[in-house]
Amino acid sequence: MKHKLFLMATMVLVLMFSLQAACFAAGPANLPAIKILATGGTIAGAGSTSSTTVGYTAAVAPVDALINNVPELKKVANISGEQIAQIASENMTNEVWLTLAKRINQLLSQDDVDGIVITHGTDTLEETAYFLHLVVKSDKPVVLVGSMRPPTAMSADGMLNLYRAVILAGSKEAVGKGVLVMLNDTIHSGRDVTKTITDRVDTFKAPEIGPLGFFTGDKPVFYRSPLRQHTTASEFDIMKLSTLPRVDIVYHYANNSGTAIEAFTKAGAKGIVHAGTGNGSIGKAEYPAVEAAQKKGVVIVRTSRVGNGIVARNGEADDDKYNFVAGDNLNPQKARILLMLALTRTSDPKVIQEIFWTY
Repeated sequence: MKHKLFLMATMVLVLMFSLQAACFAAGPANLPAIKILATGGTIAGAGSTSSTTVGYTAAVAPVDALINNVPELKKVANISGEQIAQIASENMTNEVWLTLAKRINQLLSQDDVDGIVITHGTDTLEETAYFLHLVVKSDKPVVLVGSMRPPTAMSADGMLNLYRAVILAGSKEAVGKGVLVMLNDTIHSGRDVTKTITDRVDTFKAPEIGPLGFFTGDKPVFYRSPLRQHTTASEFDIMKLSTLPRVDIVYHYANNSGTAIEAFTKAGAKGIVHAGTGNGSIGKAEYPAVEAAQKKGVVIVRTSRVGNGIVARNGEADDDKYNFVAGDNLNPQKARILLMLALTRTSDPKVIQEIFWTY
């Protein structure tokens, strides 16, 4: 009898220790479960000296090193990480976007994931953010974060940026606001934000529109929400796509011609975003190439190289006559993303115009 009681007591103790170990492995139950998906960039970079803030090597440290470098993360979330890519963000591709978006949708469909943080280089961070803003199918927070200085530099900004991005991804305030960008204590919408300065930590801004909110201490405070459709309200589904339609950007300048448009058409472009002067002007010398491209089914979107303001339909071009799409207030690189996704649904310029007014 004593032997049986001893065995039962031993089994109970083993079960208790197993449950404690499982709870410890999972982390405190009251903290949000945040997955960090790493893609490289300056935040994972290294310089030769502590004063090196230009000319460093990006995408050196793996995701585990990023997490271990900020031990405070364990106090605000249950953290796990995955390495999706290890690149400087000027090397970002459509294929990486599709891989990243599909993995995010898989993770956010799980009950044990409350939010996602993506570490990313700053050069194309705004493009990845807008792409995900349009294709993620969850209200759970998705936050992109990067840094302007490598971790080896004096006053490196990446550690604090990552810490606050994790807090943001685990906050109830960020739910339903689409894909967010968090750097320099400032919270932006993935649709509106752009990199505005080549080398300073306050580079990310949303010209004219402004940020969604800010961090005060360790608390995110929002002042507005994005109104254009996104995430769960988006019509775009990439889960079964292996490629995206080719869309290129043509930059307008004095004395230019239709050569770039001709080359992109010949290369197989399905759409061309024209970064025009002023309110999206297209030069007379470009029109023959534009019309030839349209005869081959290429959709032309007018945007502006100015960086601010709305490109008005039938403003600097007769959009109705030429079947152009006015790009609203999207910059050329973001208009390219929306056009790629629109072309997965339709090639009708009139329908695509409605899409540009919706997103």
